[in-house]
Amino acid sequence: MTTTSSFRQILADKIMFVATIAAIILSVFQIWQGITAELSAPIFRPIHLSWVLVLVFLVKPLVHINKPPRLYLPARLIDITFAGLTMWAVLRVIQFDYDDIGFLLDGLSSADQLAGVIIIALLLEATRRTVGLVMVAIAIFFLGYALFGDILPDVVASKGFSVEEIIRFHIFSTNGVFGAPLAIAAGVVFIFVLFGAFLQVSGAGQFFIDGAFSVAGKYRGGPAKASVIASAALGSISGSAIANTVTTGSLTIPMMKKLGYKPEQAAGIEAAASTGGQIMPPVMGAGAFVMAQFTGIPYSEILLVSIAPAILYFACTLLYVHLMACKLGLQGMDTVEKLSVVLKQGWHFLVPLIFITTLLLMSYSPVLVGVAGCAAILTAAMCRKHSRLTFRVFLQGMKEGALLALPISVACATAGIVVGVVGQTGIGLQFTQFLIALSGGHLWSVLGLIAIAAVILGMGLPVTAAYIVLSIMAVPALTDLGLGLLTAHMIVFWLSQTSNVTPPIALAAFAGAGIANASPMKSAVQAFKLAQGFFLIPTMMAFSGLIYSGDNMSGFVFAIITTIGLILAFAGSIEGRLINPLSLIERGILFVLAGGIIFTDSWIRIVGVAIIAAIVLFNMRSQNNNLATSND
Repeated sequence: MTTTSSFRQILADKIMFVATIAAIILSVFQIWQGITAELSAPIFRPIHLSWVLVLVFLVKPLVHINKPPRLYLPARLIDITFAGLTMWAVLRVIQFDYDDIGFLLDGLSSADQLAGVIIIALLLEATRRTVGLVMVAIAIFFLGYALFGDILPDVVASKGFSVEEIIRFHIFSTNGVFGAPLAIAAGVVFIFVLFGAFLQVSGAGQFFIDGAFSVAGKYRGGPAKASVIASAALGSISGSAIANTVTTGSLTIPMMKKLGYKPEQAAGIEAAASTGGQIMPPVMGAGAFVMAQFTGIPYSEILLVSIAPAILYFACTLLYVHLMACKLGLQGMDTVEKLSVVLKQGWHFLVPLIFITTLLLMSYSPVLVGVAGCAAILTAAMCRKHSRLTFRVFLQGMKEGALLALPISVACATAGIVVGVVGQTGIGLQFTQFLIALSGGHLWSVLGLIAIAAVILGMGLPVTAAYIVLSIMAVPALTDLGLGLLTAHMIVFWLSQTSNVTPPIALAAFAGAGIANASPMKSAVQAFKLAQGFFLIPTMMAFSGLIYSGDNMSGFVFAIITTIGLILAFAGSIEGRLINPLSLIERGILFVLAGGIIFTDSWIRIVGVAIIAAIVLFNMRSQNNNLATSND
């Protein structure tokens, strides 16, 4: 028994060693392709996906070593078989002669069809291991629709496609599995995930956390506010709300609890802040690059129009954090490191971020910007003795970057099946018509339906995959109702983030609850309350000029002012206080105004914002009077 157990452990170690080498080489390959663009899309995308699938089968075993032990060896044999089948099937795709007219006339050969079936089947298995069963079920549902759409009722029917036609479209073309979502994941997203990994291993992540505590730690509820600021700085680079929650939360959540926040509040604050990182420029997670691909709008333009809404979101979160601290009677931290000391130690880590932001704004290729960013962070780290990387740490960054990218690439490849079926069958137009009919043609109603769909999809899909699926189906409905293409995509992108903080399945909040030793559901409720900006701000995108189009600056400024008024009114009505406690009448007025300024004309909005401002000023004056009375 001991010998068998020892053999299993040796085998597991050997496989992990092979996976580590493969992950490092994958990072090298991605950097090489990013610089040279040597391989064409029909070659590069299959190679990337096959590499990813093999790594998934190596690092995400079918059966873990101790569950149960006797099944580990045969299960590992299955994993290795899957890896081998992946390489064979993808080799068929790479060697396929697209110039041969024969396959258009006679269809694919039996071997090519088998290869296509293997790729789809193994992709779905890798998706199950890294993303979950919900994504698999959605992909199977759409494939079933493509196969059997001709036997459905006329209102949802489509031409039924044969297995050969589906394999040809989804595998032996740059549609479907190897379409735009995978192109983004294999290109720019991978490089920026690698950039984020280098930031972590170089110590830059800790520098941003320390800087946030220096800026906000001494104020009321300091650790919570520092959590929001640190998550804004790190979240866009990590590309994952859950990873951001775990990274920053391991430090901020215990400090929030120590200061006096309840465990559920600490977990909710961290989850709401970390989720917001994915809408914060300059990187904004994977979804923003997908948006650029889908819309054809330069990423630099998406970055610029995202700045104001992102700042408003974090202002909203900070407001809730402050109100929570006031209710609990919390103060700031007794001692914090001076910002000058933190900057002296880590100012060089700011250079790579400034560098990549400048390049993105100058409309350089995002892939090349990501490669340049990796080089910049490594150069910056090597310039200071205390942050200098050893070769081992460098390799650790290469490995971590590749492994962090696995679920993103797998999810995007599977989402490509959904996108492909929508394009192949034309179901997207039918869904758009159905959505408009169900909503009665009202924009506010369509927004509500999309928000519900986003939450439901997000229960089982990563944010990027949820955005891809939802944008294909819902954006046409928004544009048909008069919204611009970028505004429609931005609304769907924001609403797709909500699943991380919305009960009953709020993965970022659940991750924070694990660190805080809190109730997952109560933590999700707190995160939902703190992340109201994910619902309020997209609504203002639809009903005001919050997405700046470049031709109405006064309307853009007024939209920002109105959104600030909306946030204040909504927070005051929910929390029951601003600077001081509010009366029931004041809370009722604020609640009515919060709804009124969204759906009304400009002059009514002006009156509403003025009343909100008057209530805030009166509340501030009450505090001054209270202070004067206490001094007397």
